[in-house]
Amino acid sequence: MIFSLLSLGFLLGMRHALETDHVAAVASLASGSKSMSETVRIGAVWGLGHTLTLFIFGSVVLLLDSALPQTLAQALEFMVGVMLVGLGISVLLQLVRQRIHFHVHRHADGTLHFHAHSHKGESGHPKIHQHQHNKAGRFPFRALLVGMMHGMAGSAVLILLTLQTVQSPLTGLAYIALFGIGSIAGMALLSVIIAVPLHFSGSRLSALRNKLQAVIGVATVVIGGITMYDIGIAGGLLF
Repeated sequence: MIFSLLSLGFLLGMRHALETDHVAAVASLASGSKSMSETVRIGAVWGLGHTLTLFIFGSVVLLLDSALPQTLAQALEFMVGVMLVGLGISVLLQLVRQRIHFHVHRHADGTLHFHAHSHKGESGHPKIHQHQHNKAGRFPFRALLVGMMHGMAGSAVLILLTLQTVQSPLTGLAYIALFGIGSIAGMALLSVIIAVPLHFSGSRLSALRNKLQAVIGVATVVIGGITMYDIGIAGGLLF
């Protein structure tokens, strides 16, 4: 019985990773990634942050044998909507900045050269003008923080279900831990799906990649706006 419950927690965690707001957030975070491995790392770190807050909130609630206040749960969900709007706008602004910008570089003879250019179609640009704006290999802290925010927002429903199905705090914590691991695995797999079109459009057709980034940015803003409306207005949090 306990094994079946814990297995269910893992599978539900994988399914939970595929919720619309989660997909929108990770797609936005990964839209500027330079490789498939970086995209997968962003998804996995999102899942790690999600798991951390689920486990922390779950530990407190299960040990105190109480539920999160409804108003707090709604406020956290509303903040997720605000965060999604911010992520979507960030993607769109990044797209605008990448198309035309200015920089200074030094030639071999010591001459400084200031010019404006776009990275669109970078393969035809002189090598002296090519430069990297993002350093690879950095830990994706933003993905961790976004995952933690999602974990806080989703903890209320998860913990309520856990309190109704488990008989001991230890089993409940094991359920939440496996749920979190499932969400990491689910988001890592989803990131592979997100990475494929971004990677191939970036390496072959920069115009297509720009369009994909624009779609991701707009969709994320829309999903965030709907979430804010559902919780803030229709749900009565603000009015």
